[in-house]
Amino acid sequence: MFLVVVLVAGGLAMGSIRYIDHCKGASGPKVPVTVVVPRGTSGGEVAEILHRRGVIRCGGLISHFLVGTDDRAGSIRAGTYQLTTNMGLPAALTVLTAPPHRAKTIRLTVPEGYRLTQIADRVHEEFGIPAAEFMALATSGAYALPPYLPEGTRSVEGFLFPATYDVVAKGASADGIISLLLGQFGKEVADLPWRNAAALGVTPYQVVTVASMIEREAGVDSDRPLIAAVIYNRLERHMPLGIDATLQYVDPNPDNGLTTSDFHINSPYNTRTHVGLPPTPIASPRLDSIVAALQPAKVRYLYYVLCDADGQGHHRFSVSYGQFLRDRHACLGK
Repeated sequence: MFLVVVLVAGGLAMGSIRYIDHCKGASGPKVPVTVVVPRGTSGGEVAEILHRRGVIRCGGLISHFLVGTDDRAGSIRAGTYQLTTNMGLPAALTVLTAPPHRAKTIRLTVPEGYRLTQIADRVHEEFGIPAAEFMALATSGAYALPPYLPEGTRSVEGFLFPATYDVVAKGASADGIISLLLGQFGKEVADLPWRNAAALGVTPYQVVTVASMIEREAGVDSDRPLIAAVIYNRLERHMPLGIDATLQYVDPNPDNGLTTSDFHINSPYNTRTHVGLPPTPIASPRLDSIVAALQPAKVRYLYYVLCDADGQGHHRFSVSYGQFLRDRHACLGK
């Protein structure tokens, strides 16, 4: 009787081993199938999904057992996979636990205060996309980001958010990069107090225009809300803004400094001779500049002059023109 029991147990064990091997194995035609593993799916549930799709031979407890005893079970990733029928459990788990393929990316850095032309040049350097192609698209009027960039606005100047981006190299295009940077602008500014714009007498688009001037003028963060106050105070009094950075925007040689003749350029960007804001932003402002444009300091300043003894870009602010002249003499020797 003992011998019979031993033989029966041995036979069952041998049969079980063979059945397990059969369930692990695979044979038959390999037809492509799509397998979806929802987030939070257990190992046993994954086994049932694979069995229903014909990827593995066996379902039920045995498939649960096989998955549960595989060290890779805890590394199964949710997602959509392209497998085949009769693939077998070991091969299927290899696919389901493989780390996702990381596409080659190129790092694109857009510094704060860059103009569209400078961004176009940077994109050309990194991706080989012609700057002229980038500029044609960026000034085509095809992009909008309400309420900040209204539909029909010709240019995205000021709305390509300055930051560092990892852009997938394959298939990179001017349209894709513009859309990426424009989308980042929307994310960054979404929680700002845009309701302040109306109280300041400007539109959200004009807030970005003000922010772009702050970006080009300010050297230190503490000056940003003060420069914003000067801009709004002058707008309220219908005074020319007198901001040279707007003139540099249309200067054919902006990196060579402004000359006396440049100050007489007949352009709406010449805020020495034209009252009001320039027609568009003049650069891509950082978030701090946009915040300052929405929350200017509560001061009466109308003038400022660079007073950069420490080399950090500080300005000296004043209410009266007389004090401004004294500050200019003290700071610039003029």
